[in-house]
Amino acid sequence: MPKILTAIYEWLQTEQAHAVVRAAVVVLIGLLLYLIVRRRLLRRKAVSPQSMMLRKAIGFVILAVTGLWALHELGLKMGVLLGAAGILTVAVGFASQTSASNVISGFFLMAERPFSVGDLIKVGETTGRVLDIEFLSVKLRTFDNRLVRIPNETMLKSEFANLTRFPIRRVDLEIGVAYKEDVSEVRRILLEVADKNPLCLDEPRPFFFYRGYGDSALKILFGVWATQENYFEVHTSLYLGVKQAFDRAGIEIPFPHLSLYAGSVTAPMPVRLVDTEKASAASS
Repeated sequence: MPKILTAIYEWLQTEQAHAVVRAAVVVLIGLLLYLIVRRRLLRRKAVSPQSMMLRKAIGFVILAVTGLWALHELGLKMGVLLGAAGILTVAVGFASQTSASNVISGFFLMAERPFSVGDLIKVGETTGRVLDIEFLSVKLRTFDNRLVRIPNETMLKSEFANLTRFPIRRVDLEIGVAYKEDVSEVRRILLEVADKNPLCLDEPRPFFFYRGYGDSALKILFGVWATQENYFEVHTSLYLGVKQAFDRAGIEIPFPHLSLYAGSVTAPMPVRLVDTEKASAASS
């Protein structure tokens, strides 16, 4: 046992041991600095694309410098490391042209600032909340709890909508009523339903638009304003309230149907009901 302790003590007196200790101290300082910078950048309530990418870039630089410094303390030549890193960078660059395009697109998104973490956006047929903004992609969480990764290049080239950019949003209801109904009365009932709903905003006022004649109904667009937090609840409660109000007032909501008409001079088509059991018995 004393021989082992003596060997350890002698090794601690060597330059190699000192280099290991210095490298360990460098790694510890780098990790502490990385955690401090990361925590301070995450204190903001709304995380923008700039802060997300800045945090990742600063973290990458701190870790890279820490690793190179620790390797230098262990006696590795920086020239050899930088040369190998340059060769590796060129090779990776040729092999990942798509990744480079996504990185460049990410910087364009960062400059444009169309959304932040937590925003609800729609890209094509995908709707979800922004979970993370990275150098290569944007990650969304859909309403059915799926993680969707969209490359930055796709985000830059595609048309997308930020559904929560503004504090209020209009809830649009597409309604059809029968041709026999009075549109003025329908308008009065819709406005009354909106006024009785406590989640609907008084300003801006509800929006009533008569869209014209449909195949089987008079087409109406009715829009009511609500806050972002109450949008989905207002959407559901309005449809239920309109249906109940129409039922009480006797207003018909028609379903699509088809009428056959052969002209005014054509006689009506005869319709005859046949008892299949009697018909089969008579034929036998």
